[in-house]
Amino acid sequence: MENSSLSSPQPNQVTTKLDPVNNNQRIQVMDLLRGFALIGIIFMNIEWFNRPVNDLLSFDYQQTGLDWAASWLIKVFIEGKFYKLFSLLFGMGFAVMLIRAQEVGRPFGAWFTRRMLALFFFGMCHLVFLWGGDILHDYAFAGLMLLGFVLLLRTKRFSKHNNPNTFLKFGVWVIAFPLLISILASLYFGVTRTNQIMEEDWQQQQTIIQLSDQQLEELSNQPDYLIEKEENDNLPIDGENDIDNETNEDNMTPEELIAQKVKQRVERKLEKERSILTETQAFTQNSYFEATKYRAEESLSKLAITPVFATFVCLPLFMIGYWLVATERLKKPELYPTFFNVLAWGGLFIGIIFNISGTYLTLHPAAKGAVEINAIGNSLLFYGQVIMAAGYVGLFVKLSSKAKFLKLFSWLSPLGKMALTNYITHSVILTSIFYGYAGGMFGQVGRAEQMLIVVAIIFSQVFFCKFWLSHFRFGPLEWLWRSMTYLKLQPFKHKT
Repeated sequence: MENSSLSSPQPNQVTTKLDPVNNNQRIQVMDLLRGFALIGIIFMNIEWFNRPVNDLLSFDYQQTGLDWAASWLIKVFIEGKFYKLFSLLFGMGFAVMLIRAQEVGRPFGAWFTRRMLALFFFGMCHLVFLWGGDILHDYAFAGLMLLGFVLLLRTKRFSKHNNPNTFLKFGVWVIAFPLLISILASLYFGVTRTNQIMEEDWQQQQTIIQLSDQQLEELSNQPDYLIEKEENDNLPIDGENDIDNETNEDNMTPEELIAQKVKQRVERKLEKERSILTETQAFTQNSYFEATKYRAEESLSKLAITPVFATFVCLPLFMIGYWLVATERLKKPELYPTFFNVLAWGGLFIGIIFNISGTYLTLHPAAKGAVEINAIGNSLLFYGQVIMAAGYVGLFVKLSSKAKFLKLFSWLSPLGKMALTNYITHSVILTSIFYGYAGGMFGQVGRAEQMLIVVAIIFSQVFFCKFWLSHFRFGPLEWLWRSMTYLKLQPFKHKT
């Protein structure tokens, strides 16, 4: 199975029609996981309909009480875990489709390319016309990279590596690469910086923070200070003088160096505040056109980081997901009990420890002025997210072998089968609640109250999906996606 899963169709194979995977060919746990992941995604994303996306992933330190508790728990158990879980699921789905294509003896490359181009189209429409936090276009880009990797392994030069284990190894190495760089950097700084040097750097950083915060507070007391500074161009944009500053720093006195770093920090803070103000204004005024214009302009900067995000986050997780299906672990989990025990309990246990530790470190006041603490905290969070996402997969696989679990959580499956439609629908609903051209609640709903909105949305979608799938084969956007992929309209209603 492992060596044949990537092989090209043989000449003597009978070429038959390649149709969408039917219900009998689906791996049930994948639909359950998609539904589960969809719930985690909206619990996380709702905050970024209520706050500027330019402030994405920053913690709101002004929160108290239930809002603080909700944000803290989401950071530990949800933030970053569920788009990574979706990435694993994407790789699993890719493997199912590739193996299916090989079974019927049909070429896969052109078909999958159309599928990814259609997904990219959906993502860009979502990004421009609905919400600036879209991830579909990133998945599409990474999906094409995954296809390129498959085709590369089919060449004569790399054919000896044409097996699922290559995907696992490559995926793990790419995920581990930032950690290896961090370890080497830590070793370098550890052997070259004495405690005295670190103490001096710390004291200098605290002085810089204190002085820059004082300047920012003084500026904030001026009417329309952000607009005035931007129009008068009294302060250069972030990074404008970085080269000159780096060149001259060696010749500066300690006082001059502190003053220079204070200026740089103030400039960075002001630039970020301007971007947040611009986005807030775009989404609090009652003009859909202005909001769309803003999203369209911002989409260019988001596309610029897509290759990096797709390469170092999405692609390696796609590959690990592919490996889970191509080795039949997901299809026949009863043959791998030890593997899924370790994945479930080890992943959840280690993931929770990493995420709680990372959250404590990154949210501690000391992290504000210590790059080292921030780096360690964010590394713990990132790898904790990956490990916990794997733990969720292992847990669902184990529980899916129990009839009681399947009966109790069967409602997740319709959500998962209509994941694309539901994901886009979330944006339609939430922009209608929060943006100025609709409900106008932007910035007014606390984190705890947002959870009640999420529960209401999921509850209504469960009933809608069950009703829809009782009459139609696919969700509306899933049907459109398939039709664009196969270049013809797909059967929509169930056969009577």
